[in-house]
Order: sequence, then structure tokens, then C-alpha cells
Amino acid sequence: MVLFIFRILFRLKGFKVITPENLLIKKCVVVAAPHTSNWDGVIGFAYYDIVGIKIRFAIKKSFMDFPLGLIFKPMGGIAINRNANEKGGEKKSMTEAMIDLFNESDELNLLVTPEGTRKKVTKWKTGFYYVALGAKVPIALGYMDFEKKEAGIGKVIYPSGDIKKDMKEIMDFYRNIKGRHPEKFSLDLDYA
Repeated sequence: MVLFIFRILFRLKGFKVITPENLLIKKCVVVAAPHTSNWDGVIGFAYYDIVGIKIRFAIKKSFMDFPLGLIFKPMGGIAINRNANEKGGEKKSMTEAMIDLFNESDELNLLVTPEGTRKKVTKWKTGFYYVALGAKVPIALGYMDFEKKEAGIGKVIYPSGDIKKDMKEIMDFYRNIKGRHPEKFSLDLDYA
């Protein structure tokens, strides 16, 4: 029901769907940027629902309990298990837990917002890169351009292990994309 409402809002806001040809990736990390407004989630989730990509996102385990779980589970929320392994090891990092999710799944499109907030930041969280590298999956560059009224996957990158080179390519892609509040968006200045 929530996604149906998001689809209606997507159309009412005048957005177009932009999808590259042959986007048949069973496993990938999906970057969502720019992230400057709560509308990003509405437009983004509507886009993935319209094109038939089952998108998933990591969320704190407590948010998956009743009553919030009634909203987040149908939208694709996954409670991340960071508990120590059976042998009594240390608690897993979020990156390790996400890599495990990929290793345990036949299909997984995991959405991340590397800016980590809707406020302007000049340093992105790079965990998404290390998840993709560790899980040996590509990175799909999702976007919502509020100036052009477009939502889509613009490019797919296969991480090479050279984070500087790959992040520069990612920053080059997002350079001209306008979020709902462009003044709140910045590329990662270490790689731009």
C-alpha cells in the first residue's frame, strides 16, 4: 500500500523513469544520491517499484519490530545481524554483516545512502564500496534529479580495489545531478 502511494506521488511530482538497457543484475549495492530531502525516499522507492527492482535496505533491528516493521518490511527493510559468531568472536562491523547478507542471498539489491544524512557533508561513508568489493558485486549508481525530474540507475561500476580511481568515477557521475535541495549536496571532496 505504501509503495502504491509512493508511485502516485512519483507521477504527481512529474518524474520520469530512466533505466539503462540490460539492467539484469541479481546482486548489487545501489547508491542513492543526492540525499537532501525525505522526498528522496518516496521518489526512489517508487522508481524501484515501477521498474520491478526489489530493493532492500539495512535498518536497525528494533525498527523491524511492531509497529514500524509493518511499514519497513514490505518496503524492503532488512534487520542486520551484527552479533558475534557462534565461536564467540567479536561483534561484526556493518560492512561484514552486509557482505554476509550478499553471501547468503541468491538475489540482493542493497540500497545505501553514502552521505549518511540529509545535511551537507563533504565526506561520504565508503562502507558501500567495501561491501561491494568484499561481496564481489557491482555498484549501481541510483539517482533522483529534481531539476530534470528524472529517477534512475545511471551507471554500474565494478569495484577494482583502487578506491581513489573508482570513487572519482562515482563523483564524476554525481557531479551534475541536482537534489531537491542542491545546496545540501556535496561530492566527497577527497575524490572529487
